[in-house]
Amino acid sequence: MKKYDYLIVGAGLYGATFAERMTAAGKRCLVVERRHFIGGNCHSHKLEGIEVHSYGPHIFHTANGAVWDYVRRFADFNDFILSPLANFHGELYNLPFNMHTFVQIWGVATPEEAKAKMDIQTAPYRKKEPENLEEMALSLVGGDIYEKLIKGYTEKQWGRPCRELPPFIIRRLPLRFTFDNNYFNDPHQGIPVGGYTRMIGRMLSGIEIRLGVDYLEDKECLDALAEKTVYTGAIDEYFGYRLGHLAYRSLEFKTEVLDMEQYQEAAIINYTDHFTPYTRCIEHKHFEPGKAAAKRTVITHEYPQAWEPGREAYYPVNDEENNALYATYGELAKACPWLIFGGRLGSYRYMDMDKVVAAALGRAEVELAGDK
Repeated sequence: MKKYDYLIVGAGLYGATFAERMTAAGKRCLVVERRHFIGGNCHSHKLEGIEVHSYGPHIFHTANGAVWDYVRRFADFNDFILSPLANFHGELYNLPFNMHTFVQIWGVATPEEAKAKMDIQTAPYRKKEPENLEEMALSLVGGDIYEKLIKGYTEKQWGRPCRELPPFIIRRLPLRFTFDNNYFNDPHQGIPVGGYTRMIGRMLSGIEIRLGVDYLEDKECLDALAEKTVYTGAIDEYFGYRLGHLAYRSLEFKTEVLDMEQYQEAAIINYTDHFTPYTRCIEHKHFEPGKAAAKRTVITHEYPQAWEPGREAYYPVNDEENNALYATYGELAKACPWLIFGGRLGSYRYMDMDKVVAAALGRAEVELAGDK
């Protein structure tokens, strides 16, 4: 008999959720993590008394009541509502696109005026099926919003001209003809009080964790410890890139402590011009509404980067070519019935945090049902 029922590779949100559920059901789990801390890309840490989101802002939001109930077993959530701004050459605009934005760009006063203005600008581009992101954006919102708030940001984010990006990336641009700056429509929103690392630590309480362990360097020995392996890393890396590299975009974060009470007027400001090298600036203290203001603040600038092996992979490039390559890796995975791929990298798709939790809960149910 092997020592563990499940070896779980990765102490992020998927791995922690799966490990917690299986342990609660009486299964023996071992979690290994390449980094020297838990939390994955949700990791947070204290700096100047401020909870800093180490890998970019993470706001939990969901319409799934079961997921919301589950995560609140491990943390209280504050009432933070994301209302970001866009900075285009010093001009500030509200996001997501709503009546505030339309007033700022066009000077309109009513939803009817905003719709009429948008109809005039989009009409020339609605005559054919969009073939790329630029055509899609123009057919949805017109030239003014595209040029000021979409084009520069998107081209920095993906490292390619919008004319070379697939249209599905912005197939559903949110448009609101009300004065509502709430970025998400989900009824449940917030950030764990005390940070994501503390929340995930509670999820992993009582479970054996080995940090600083590179699973791929000792795969055979680690696999031998458990009946099944749950792998939350990149699926192409697991198979040694034998079919080729899947494409990703990476990020670089530059964090500073400033001797001032507040640096900017919002938690997140997107920089949508081409010339500013970063895509957004985050001021972390704004994620903790109601907390006493410290005399210092912490900000992070986010710089998109080309990805290469050795860099962190953040955003999968889900175009036709890469999705086809992922499908071929999926065929290799089917030949390994003892192996479960999960999470954003394991499934090669961008996932909001609630979808990650839901996927892990669902997989745990499947595993437990198989034992009956």
